Amino acid sequence: MSDFKDTMRIAMAQVNPIVGDVAGNIELARRVRADVARQGADLVVFPELFLCGYPPEDLVRKPAFIVACRAACIAFGKETGDGGPAVLIGLPWAEDNEIYNSTAFLADGKFQTVRHKVDLPNYGVFDEKRVFDVGPMPGPINFRGVRLGVAVCEDIWGDLGVCETLEESGAELLIVPNGSPYYRGKMDVRLQIALRQVVETELPMLYVNQVGGQDELVFDGGSFVVNADRTVPVQLDQFEESVALTTWRRGDKGWVCDVGTRAKLPDHMEADWRACVLGLRDYVNKNGFSNVVLGLSGGIDSAICAAMSVDALGEERVRCIMLPYRYTSDESLKDAEECATALGVRYESVPIEEPVEGFTCALAPLFSGTNDGVTEENLQSRTRGTILMAVSNKFGSMVVTTGNKSEMSVGYATLYGDMNGGFNPIKDLYKMQVYALSAWRNDNVPPDCLGPSGEVIPRNIIDKAPTAELRENQTDQDSLPEYPVLDAILEGLVEDELSVDDVVSRHGFERATVERIEHLLYIAEYKRRQAAPGVKITRRAFGRERRYPITNRFRDRS
Repeated sequence: MSDFKDTMRIAMAQVNPIVGDVAGNIELARRVRADVARQGADLVVFPELFLCGYPPEDLVRKPAFIVACRAACIAFGKETGDGGPAVLIGLPWAEDNEIYNSTAFLADGKFQTVRHKVDLPNYGVFDEKRVFDVGPMPGPINFRGVRLGVAVCEDIWGDLGVCETLEESGAELLIVPNGSPYYRGKMDVRLQIALRQVVETELPMLYVNQVGGQDELVFDGGSFVVNADRTVPVQLDQFEESVALTTWRRGDKGWVCDVGTRAKLPDHMEADWRACVLGLRDYVNKNGFSNVVLGLSGGIDSAICAAMSVDALGEERVRCIMLPYRYTSDESLKDAEECATALGVRYESVPIEEPVEGFTCALAPLFSGTNDGVTEENLQSRTRGTILMAVSNKFGSMVVTTGNKSEMSVGYATLYGDMNGGFNPIKDLYKMQVYALSAWRNDNVPPDCLGPSGEVIPRNIIDKAPTAELRENQTDQDSLPEYPVLDAILEGLVEDELSVDDVVSRHGFERATVERIEHLLYIAEYKRRQAAPGVKITRRAFGRERRYPITNRFRDRS
């Protein structure tokens, strides 16, 4: 093919791979390439490590996995001899006893070359130095007379000078494949990082991000183009698969992208909701579950999880079960039924009086001479958990776990009880965020959500005092500070890693209260280690991001 004269068309493939599904991911890439070929694309760019899915974690330590990825890449390269678009596609690449996070360039019927990631992130949710080796500084790829500078994700975030090196070695355009996961406000951060590199290099940038859920992470897409004059001519949707053709024209000052798709980005409330929904949907679908089941208690946490489940999967794939006991109020029974009706889900009631009394009788000889307390309360929760897991085993449904971040922070949850389940969409939402999002959802139906409009979470559920209903007249505030206070303390201790003194100074709370919450936070680590995975929303999610020891005697006391 002849060199480009003054026009080039690059397709941005913001698509959703499945980790480990090499054949399926290549088939998806094949379909995307065929589609953009019909639109006249010259090149199609896929996200970081698209061929194997991101993040592959220790799969890349398995030689057979690396061999399968390489073979699929080489075979796909042969398909580019059909006169259609060239391909930039990410995969793990073994070379000279090293394994790299790489992007392969496929064109003219063969694998042409590969570029390796230089800056390996090793913070937050990222652990790439564990499995990948640092690549050499890259030079541009010559594509029909145009010098493309490929920088992989973190290569534009760090201070190693990857983009500067590409510019100095003659790159005319920066192409950045990404596996950049969501947290609240991340889209603004990404754009600022991209703008910094564009300003420093005076080169335009095409930024392609993965979309979809992978265990705790949600990749929100939001791919974009930044021209050298700092304008943003192309902006793709968040949380949706999108393949967009961009048109580039060579002028006196280099390549400039025409104005194309300009999606309206969601605000933070909508983005959080859609992240939770997408994470749940992909976890259920990618792991082969046909439907989900959850306990619907009449409280806010189970109600929002039911609404998210319907938005993710549709009402026909969601089953809700009320599990009443003697402490379950008529108000809760009414609220749960109204919520199920509003969502249109299958709703049943399984009283737990008989199995709880069975446990109580069986344990009576062992518990003789003791007073009733938390143990007996937890028996109720564990009975409910056992029933839900039985339904899961019998019908192949995945149990949706419904505990929020405030509860998980301080251990206000029962192991093998309300912590049972396969996935928790609100695991990284504090209690007050749960309330705010519930009210927001009653007024909004986000794109790609399958649930009904209108009030899907009854107003009384939002307004009433939260309670586990494990004893008479119980409320959460019998054991915990008011949730606005608790959440503010936890955000300081967890999100910002503040000292007790700093939390006290920031908010004016009593030191004893902050110290107590810090103590509860530490001693609940063993529960969190056994909790179901859930969607990352905040800057500091429990699980793979915040790793504290279970055995830990440190306390921040003066």
